[in-house]
Amino acid sequence: MLTLHPQYIVDETQAQQAVVIQINEWQEVIKQLEMLDDIEAYDKAKKHKSEAIPFKQ
Repeated sequence: MLTLHPQYIVDETQAQQAVVIQINEWQEVIKQLEMLDDIEAYDKAKKHKSEAIPFKQ
């Protein structure tokens, strides 16, 4: 599970304007998003019933 420790940048009225997370947390977010993108692409490919192309081609 992804655990984040965000720090918020606020304006003079204490309204949140931005967020800062540690670089290792950001890298994990990117990794998780890439995995989700791969899963989505796989699911989309499986949905379309087209002829498979062998790896050797």
